[in-house]
Amino acid sequence: MASSSLLWLCSSNALISPATLLKAHPRFPIRQRFRCSLVEPLKFENGKPHFPLLTSGPAFPTFLSPNSHFQNDINKHDTRLRIFSGTANPALAQEIACYMGLELGKIKIKRFADGEIYVQLQESVRGCDVFLVQPTCPPANENLMELLIMIDACRRASAKNITAVIPYFGYARADRKTQGRESIAAKLVANLITEAGANRVLACDLHSGQSMGYFDIPVDHVYGQPVILDYLASKTICSDDLVVVSPDVGGVARARAFAKKLSDAPLAIVDKRRHGHNVAEVMNLIGDVKGKVAVMVDDMIDTAGTIAKGAALLHQEGAREVYACSTHAVFSPPAIERLSSGLFQEVIITNTIPVSEQNYFPH
Repeated sequence: MASSSLLWLCSSNALISPATLLKAHPRFPIRQRFRCSLVEPLKFENGKPHFPLLTSGPAFPTFLSPNSHFQNDINKHDTRLRIFSGTANPALAQEIACYMGLELGKIKIKRFADGEIYVQLQESVRGCDVFLVQPTCPPANENLMELLIMIDACRRASAKNITAVIPYFGYARADRKTQGRESIAAKLVANLITEAGANRVLACDLHSGQSMGYFDIPVDHVYGQPVILDYLASKTICSDDLVVVSPDVGGVARARAFAKKLSDAPLAIVDKRRHGHNVAEVMNLIGDVKGKVAVMVDDMIDTAGTIAKGAALLHQEGAREVYACSTHAVFSPPAIERLSSGLFQEVIITNTIPVSEQNYFPH
């Protein structure tokens, strides 16, 4: 505090001036009066004491002056933001770090002979905002457990905030009970991530919006549609020839939003009835696709049963070309055989899930 401000004392909400302090007390002789030298007179502006700025003037103690060289060195080499990658999709994590102008944090992840996962941070994250990039894609259970242990390691290392960046959220399809005595695994996974110590979740194209409500922490939901739309815009396809197709009734809202961004293209719906898990049967088509370029939109392609049967129906109904667009390429067998069967002009996906070489389409 500046010298002028040091001359004011506050006691029981009563303001005592320096003049009062300098008066002789009746019980003390004059020679024992308390003496102090006034460095500068009190100044009043609009009835309030004037306090000089601490950073102005040469009177500021040199030992308290910031070292500009040291400060610049901190700003250059230190940041409170850390990005760590799990083993599920390190390529995507590296792209994110490069886009942010940062380097990936050093982390050690290994698996013991019995399958247990070991995680150790190789640098300090105390007081840092930590982002952990780890989709819970196949093998879903291993990648999920790895994410939980990464979160726990950061929490125990005194990270200030921990954000779980989950490009693909596994178990998202188990978001409700369709039969009696079923679990809602999406809610269970959300609880696990929260209890592990995450402060926030960033997910991409969740299977259903209701999954956001399963978390008791903030969820940032981003979409992969703009990337796919930009790619389709580079194609020489007349907007009058386009029709957006939802492969099932549940994806109508997603397909409608996609169609609106494609010059408000018309919408068609494939009506199907599912008789079991990963088994789909196409029944009929709602809408007109004759002579059109059909763009099928879904959040994920797993075994490709739904989208392949839908494409076959579109060709039967007279579609000129069929494009498959999906954010998440799960590609469980026999997805590659179905997608490369000649039904599709192109299959457009993003890199939320890494595609292994054995899942590349044959030329």
